[in-house]
Amino acid sequence: MYSCPLCNSDVDSSPWHQDKFRSYVRCAACMLVFVPPEFHLSSEDEKAIYDQHNNQVDDPGYRRFLSRIYEPVCERITSEAEGLDFGCGPGPALAEMFSEAGYRMKVYDLYYANDPTTLERQYDFITATEVIEHLASPGEVIDLLLSLLKPGGTLGLMTKLVKNREAFANWHYIRDPTHICFFSKSTFDWLSSRYAVKTEVLGQDTILISSR
Repeated sequence: MYSCPLCNSDVDSSPWHQDKFRSYVRCAACMLVFVPPEFHLSSEDEKAIYDQHNNQVDDPGYRRFLSRIYEPVCERITSEAEGLDFGCGPGPALAEMFSEAGYRMKVYDLYYANDPTTLERQYDFITATEVIEHLASPGEVIDLLLSLLKPGGTLGLMTKLVKNREAFANWHYIRDPTHICFFSKSTFDWLSSRYAVKTEVLGQDTILISSR
């Protein structure tokens, strides 16, 4: 038996899916699919993989990718909005895009911009792109991010969504050993109810959460 890292429900340890590297179980309460802790990488091994990422701030292709979250967030914030890019990585391109448009930005990353004071104030909007699938304790982090949002604020997430069990088995997204939590539309429906927030799923990897 496992404890769901999102909702803390008890989860049957029988694999929902298994490959030659690790097992995946699914929570019946919030529908999160997650990798059990015994398969998680060490912090050192995890960071070594992140260090290999080559997401440059001025890379046009990377900026096009980030525009999927940048544009809908911009549509929902005022020109005076202050934002936080959570999990910005070594090349905080999204924060730079917002800064170039005149928004005041802060960044935070466990490995590359670990300034705890950044998490001691509230923001009009927060972004976390390709972050939540890496979290060992997504429930704690989502609690934190929502607490950092001002009333009426926007939390913009990017993570690819689980479709069904058959597609999951052949999904490239699970091949990354740092990906340990997999969300679906049903999971975000659960989040909407749990936190009394409005959740919009835009396409297959962009999610906007609006605080009340």
